[in-house]
Amino acid sequence: MIALGIDSGTQSTKTIALDLETGAILASASSAYSLIPNLPQGHMEQEPQVWIDAVDSTVRECLKKLGKRRNEIQAIGVSGQQHGFVPLDKKGKVIRPAKLWCDTSTQDQCRQFEAEFGGPEGLIKLAGNAMLPGYTAPKILWLKQNEPKNYRALHSVLLPHDYINFHLTGERGMEFGDGSGTGLMDVREKKWSQPLVDFIDPDLHRSLPTLASSRRALGLLRDNLRDAWGLDKSPVVSAGGGDNMMGAIGTGNVQPGVVTVSLGTSGTVYAFSAEPVVDRAGEVAAFCDSTDRWLPLVCTMNVTVATEQVRALFGWNHETLEKEIASTPAGAGGLLFLPYLNGERTPSLPTATGVLHGLTTETMRPAYLARATMEGVTLGLAYGLQRFRELGITPAEIRLTGGGSKSAVWRQICADIFGVPTVCLASAEGAALGAAIQGAFASLTAHGQTATFRELCARIVQLDAKTRCEPDSAHRDTYASMLGRQTEMTRRLHTAGYL
Repeated sequence: MIALGIDSGTQSTKTIALDLETGAILASASSAYSLIPNLPQGHMEQEPQVWIDAVDSTVRECLKKLGKRRNEIQAIGVSGQQHGFVPLDKKGKVIRPAKLWCDTSTQDQCRQFEAEFGGPEGLIKLAGNAMLPGYTAPKILWLKQNEPKNYRALHSVLLPHDYINFHLTGERGMEFGDGSGTGLMDVREKKWSQPLVDFIDPDLHRSLPTLASSRRALGLLRDNLRDAWGLDKSPVVSAGGGDNMMGAIGTGNVQPGVVTVSLGTSGTVYAFSAEPVVDRAGEVAAFCDSTDRWLPLVCTMNVTVATEQVRALFGWNHETLEKEIASTPAGAGGLLFLPYLNGERTPSLPTATGVLHGLTTETMRPAYLARATMEGVTLGLAYGLQRFRELGITPAEIRLTGGGSKSAVWRQICADIFGVPTVCLASAEGAALGAAIQGAFASLTAHGQTATFRELCARIVQLDAKTRCEPDSAHRDTYASMLGRQTEMTRRLHTAGYL
């Protein structure tokens, strides 16, 4: 069997063809695109058609590379950027561009939810999560309050991967994993929270898809696409999921003890849980995963965006950046960087800015600034990992993904700051691989065959042993002290109104 995994992200779409028997990726293709330019501050939007065009072009390229083997394709799985709001009218047409996960124009709507339901604490008690600007729920309320004509035309609320599924199958649906990131779902009960839905509009429930299992097959590829792509039979299309949920599957994070950390433009920390993990402080998102379990998750806004800023500042290539950081002692001589260049999501500081503390004649040098930046963004992720431990999640191994994981010095810094062995994956496909595995699972079970995610991941997801790093005990106290400083400084500056 061959399964296609489609990963539709903010900047590009990638499709891979996975040979389920060998675990080999037989073909891959990617297509880049951009956001809509010149929007007001905080507005981040995309035309959903760019995702559809990218899916079509990348699938066609993979099929061309597969040649005659294209008719071995039995499954398709789709991963998509979380939280985006795709509004459809009754004819299934997109009403307006999609507001994305990184759109922060909905802060006022979040405050309205908090005022109605007793602040973040009341929202967490009601449905398991606080209401953040990136979530889908405040976007829907924003549409109602700011574009009433478009809201009146609203017939279906879909997320980005749901919209691609709709294109592929003609079916509208939403699975538990991505649905948990809307802000409207009771994550404990895996159902829509009626009070939250009613607060936006008592009639909104008519526009919300039915929530259903992430393990199911959504449908078959539509006949017109099957013909256009030159396939003899229509593959099964799985329920799909959000990029973090699919990244969990693609990194083998389907059992306790494994934690995935993504060092991308932004950063994420997430883990498998057999039970809901609800953080009363609201810093750990109580998401569901795309295997019908749960995926506690922390997201930070500034990771490689910060290290790339420093690299550009000094005109270095990546090799020079690596060399300069490696030549600088752990702790950067006491120089501490609060990496809030784009605001921050964890802790929730949407309007914060970056801070350098500890500049001296010794540390005000390019290498020290670079090391402090890399350590600062990693400490931000460590703050999230610390919250995991406080909620009973004990990491035994951390699997690193994202562009930053290519750096050997960064991998070691992660191991030292996290205090846990780190390792990368043999394949960098992540969410696309997870989508292909979920698609294969749905196809196998739809045809009456026995399959488990643990077995599929154990066979297909391979670690890159040469990237494994063990924590250096000599740096433990240094980084523990720096994490305490970063946390306390952030708290004090925020309390004083400077963050």
